[in-house]
Amino acid sequence: MEIRRELHLLRPAFGQAYLWNDAGALTLIDTGIATSGDEIAEAIGRLGLRTDAVRQVVLTHYHEDHCGGAAAIAAWGDVTVLAHRVEAPVIRGEVPAPPPDFTDEERALHRSLGAHLLPPAPPCRVDRELEDGDLIGFGGGARVIATPGHTAGSIAVHVTGAGVLFTGDTVAHVNGQVMPGVFNMDRDEMLRSFRRLAELDMEVACVGHGDPVMDARTALRAAAASAS
Repeated sequence: MEIRRELHLLRPAFGQAYLWNDAGALTLIDTGIATSGDEIAEAIGRLGLRTDAVRQVVLTHYHEDHCGGAAAIAAWGDVTVLAHRVEAPVIRGEVPAPPPDFTDEERALHRSLGAHLLPPAPPCRVDRELEDGDLIGFGGGARVIATPGHTAGSIAVHVTGAGVLFTGDTVAHVNGQVMPGVFNMDRDEMLRSFRRLAELDMEVACVGHGDPVMDARTALRAAAASAS
């Protein structure tokens, strides 16, 4: 799905990823599940691009539907893998992933989506550990925003000059409704992160699940005002 000329949403079998094209130098934000590498490679080819043009992979958090394909993609060539410092040990496979604090409703939703059947994410190296406020070199400069709550080291990435925000799972867009994400480690902390994102200057929010949100600042502010 073309969002802008330089930005596409890729939808593998489960999860989604975003591809940013800086004059042929490609950045992936998230990578789908462990079987997604071939699907993402095919999508890149359909855009007339090559997998060895992927320069960096930015992982918003360690959940298997976001970092599952990272190990395969990291082997495509000279690829730098980036994730928050807190997430890096989990992504590398050095420590187990802490589970979400499910509500009863979320536990039923998680099972109905088949998320409990997803393959585990293979361990993947992390070449650069990120902190809040760091800059990543794509889109003229993309700023890391720490958004703890969904996981302890969840991040969003704000391409300030383009007005594009990659939210990870702090924001969802389901059936036309913008809302805080589910399956969180700490919902109260996630809501604080959600409200922080709503204050940013953005035109498009590329969410972890669902279509991109247009007129994003207005939509996120309205959702933040009603979230509890």
